[in-house]
Parts: sequence; structure tokens; C-alpha cells
Amino acid sequence: MVAQDSPPLGIGIVGAGFMGQTYARTIVTQTTGATLKAVAVGSRAGELAKEYGIDCEDSLEALLARDDIDLVCIATPHALHGPQGLAAAKAGKHLLIDKPMACSAAECDAILAACTASNLRCDITYTQRDRVCNTEMKRIIDSGTLGKVRHIHNVQVVPDGMKSTPAWQLEKENVGILMGHGIHNIDQVRWLTGLEVTQVFGKVRAFDDAYAVDSTADLILTLEDGTVCTIFCSFEVPAPGIPRTGGATQVTLEKGLIDADWYGELRVAEAGADWQVVAQQEKIDWAGKGFLDPVRLSTYAKALQRLIDGVHRGDMQGTGWDGRQAVAIAEAAYASSRSGTEITL
Repeated sequence: MVAQDSPPLGIGIVGAGFMGQTYARTIVTQTTGATLKAVAVGSRAGELAKEYGIDCEDSLEALLARDDIDLVCIATPHALHGPQGLAAAKAGKHLLIDKPMACSAAECDAILAACTASNLRCDITYTQRDRVCNTEMKRIIDSGTLGKVRHIHNVQVVPDGMKSTPAWQLEKENVGILMGHGIHNIDQVRWLTGLEVTQVFGKVRAFDDAYAVDSTADLILTLEDGTVCTIFCSFEVPAPGIPRTGGATQVTLEKGLIDADWYGELRVAEAGADWQVVAQQEKIDWAGKGFLDPVRLSTYAKALQRLIDGVHRGDMQGTGWDGRQAVAIAEAAYASSRSGTEITL
């Protein structure tokens, strides 16, 4: 926790859309040790500033020039994460970047180098790590009670998702659904196992060639110990979709099985016994409270609070490297799909 005599960190938000609003509400209602100071960039920046009683800067440069801002949340389209993250790091600001960290590993490397040079922390919002079932799944795997991981199958299916995806995400400069959303699945493989991915084979495509970006991806990831993991991510499966696949992870271990629904139940079968429900994720009230439901915001709050507390403690070991590695794996999947060959990292 933050020491009582530590002055609060000043936070600035870059971007005022869906994620900019998410960060603003989370900072104000669910974090301590920090104060929201200003917002810049986006047609709704003025409205967001008025709602929260903060300043609206007319440019990224003006936001970064402020001495009262210590930490910047980047909540803009994916193609902007790299250049804006680098600019913020060069301006001496700690970073929280919405996933993906950037659109290339090279951009991620530039951000990390700038952060290292100025002793800054960089975190990426991999909020799936903080959903109840996923956190408990990680704890069980780490405990070793079920033995070594032998295989992970990771799924993210959004029925008719391309129809509801914001138009900017369907522009080529923002890469596609695998980079923008399947990045959660990729991150989870490394996070759950603690191992690096050494080989990537991917088939990345859209069912409807009218789309300029991918909607669907199948990946085979080989880990450094030889374990093979698979990912299926699709935003173009017909409604109503497949039960328990909105976000799901099945883990085969030496002494048991894990079946995690990111938005529902965590089930475990140990040593041949029947399945047992061991955790439950509280539902997000999308129809009523909407995207600012405190249940949804709680995962962002955990990520933000770790970052805030880390900066106060002087701990600059954030999740920037994880962000970089996930982008590199996604890049390799796209390259593999183009070439039809496995890519070695």
C-alpha cells in the first residue's frame, strides 16, 4: 500500500473514448495514491474533462509538458500506442498502456529502452489476469498440486463480433483482431506457465474478405520446454456462438484438469475425481450499469493500483516486457500465416 506521507501521483489520460472513460472512472472511484489531473486527444476529451472536473489539454505535447502529471494512461487506437508511449516515456512519465502495447515489437523495444533510461515503470492492461477464475487458475497451477502443465487450449469467441467492433479497429493500421483482442490469449499462455514461446505457427484470416483485417486466428505455440499450446480467437462466428467460449482456458496437467470460463465458473478435476466448481466470476451488468459497471472496472483498478503502488515504492518492474513478448508472438503468427511456415522466435 502507499505510504501515508507519499504525495499522490498525478495522472493524465490520452484518449477519451471507451477506454479513456474506463480509466477515468476507475481512477476516481477505485484507486488510492493518485489523482486524475487532465485528459488530451479525442473528440470527447472536453466532455470527459467537464464530467470529472479536470483539465482538457489541446494536444499530447501539452499534456506531457505538465509537471503535475507523473503517470500517463494511453487509451487511443492501437496504431498510436507506440509513438505516444515513446513520447510519454521520453517526457519522463510512467506508463499504463492499454493492450496491445504497440503494433510491433520494435515499437515496444523503443518504449522499454526509454523507460529504462529514465527509471520509469511501464505496465500493460492485461485485465484478464485479474478476473477471479483466471487468478485462481494461476494460483492452482503455481501451487504444483496438479503437477506440470502438459497442454493449454485457449479460446476467445465473440459471436458476430466484427459487426459490433469499433470502425477504427477494422482499419489496417491497427493490425487486426488477433493483435487487438487475441493478445489476451497469447499473454495468458506465458503468464500461466512462466515460460517463453519459442515457435509460432499461425493461420490468421477473415471469413468475409470484405474485411481489411483478420477476424479469426488459430495458433500453435511451442514453449521453451517443448509444451504445445493452442489458441482460437474469432470475432466472426455466427450467433449465438458456442457456450463457455467468450473467454475460456482448458489446461491439461499431470494430475488433473482445469476448465476456466473467464466470465463464469472455474472448474477443476483432480486425480480422476469429478469436476468441482472452485471459483465464480461476478457477472458484469452490461444491460443495466453498462461498461462502467464497477464489476468490470475492478480488474482495471487492480492493474492501476499495482502500478501506482509500485511507483510509490520505487519498484519499476512492470508488465512492459510481457506486453512486448505478446506483440512479438502476434507478429510471428501473422508472418507464419503469410509464409505458411513455423516461425522461430
